[in-house]
Amino acid sequence: MDKLNINQWAEEDRPRERFMTKGAQALRTAELLAILIGSGTTKETAVELMQRILNDNSNSLKALGQRSLQELMEYNGIGEAKAVTILAACELGKRRQEEEVKRESITCANDIYSVLHTKMQDLSIEQAWIMLLNQNYKLINTVCISSGGISETAVDVRQIIRHAVLNNATVLALAHNHPSNNASPSADDDRITQRIKKACEIMRIHFLDHVIVTDGKYYSYQEMGRL
Repeated sequence: MDKLNINQWAEEDRPRERFMTKGAQALRTAELLAILIGSGTTKETAVELMQRILNDNSNSLKALGQRSLQELMEYNGIGEAKAVTILAACELGKRRQEEEVKRESITCANDIYSVLHTKMQDLSIEQAWIMLLNQNYKLINTVCISSGGISETAVDVRQIIRHAVLNNATVLALAHNHPSNNASPSADDDRITQRIKKACEIMRIHFLDHVIVTDGKYYSYQEMGRL
C-alpha cells in the first residue's frame, strides 16, 4: 500500500483545506507541520507522524528546533528534505520573534535577554554577542564576537569598539551564554566586563550591561550593581 499524501485524505481531514477555511489559529501544531511535510507513511498520516515527533519532544517547538537533521531522519517517513523543512520552519519562528523584539527600545537586561536568547537557546557551545544601539536605545546591529568560549584571548576588545564606531553606536551591550545553564559569572567574565567598561569610557560609549544568558534566566552585571 502506498502512502497517502494530503490531497488524498478525506476533505474534512485535510489540514491545508482547514487552514484556508478556518485560519491557521484553528490548526494544531502537528497539523501545521503536516502541511509542510505533505505526506506520512503507509502506517501514519502526516499529522500522526508529526504528532508522534512532537510527543517525543515534549510537544515543544523549541525542543524540536534543537534536533539535528540526523535525529529527525531517524523517523520513518522523514527524509532529508522533510527534516530540512521542519528545522527551517523552527528557525523562521525564532527570527520572527527577534524582529518583534527589535522594534522596541533596548534599555535593560530583560530586553537584551529577549533579543539574544533566541540566538543562543539551541547552542551547545559558548558564544558572545554585542548589541549596538543608538542614543535612543534603538538596536542598530548585533554581532557575534566569539564562538566556542569566552576568555580574554577569545574576546578582542579592540574589535568590539571598532564595531561600535563603524556602526555609529553610542550604547553597547555584551551578552554570552552558559550552556551549563549556570548563570553565575566566572573570573574570565568579570575581567572581560571590566576591560570593555574601561574601553567604552575612553570612547565615550555607554556600556549598558553584560548579560549571561541561560535557558529561562539570566545574570545581569548592571542589575547586580557591578557596572
